[in-house]
Amino acid sequence: MLSHALEQGVLVLSIHDVVDGGRGALLTEITDLVHACKPAPVVIILADPAANRTALGVVLRAHRLCSSLGIMMSVATHSALARRRLEEDADTSGIRLVVHARTDTAIATTAYTAAA
Repeated sequence: MLSHALEQGVLVLSIHDVVDGGRGALLTEITDLVHACKPAPVVIILADPAANRTALGVVLRAHRLCSSLGIMMSVATHSALARRRLEEDADTSGIRLVVHARTDTAIATTAYTAAA
């Protein structure tokens, strides 16, 4: 369901698959990893099968968490529909959610921006 790595000082979380009943467990796991790696910025990668409404809801909640902690967060997904939904529904009161089509661009941009 979720894998993680540290790349270029960025916590990279890859969501591979989300089932409706797994939303709470996934959010808890993301929360624990964000707190453990704080203040590292976060990139969430949504694989195509995982780019569903349940996963998007988890990503948006993770963004609110990161924003409240002052942590930059980006998302990478190939799904144009998922990118549009994330951009439309993202919380705009804190740190802006940046959505990318490519994983390598998301990680490099997040690392560069965090270091600046």
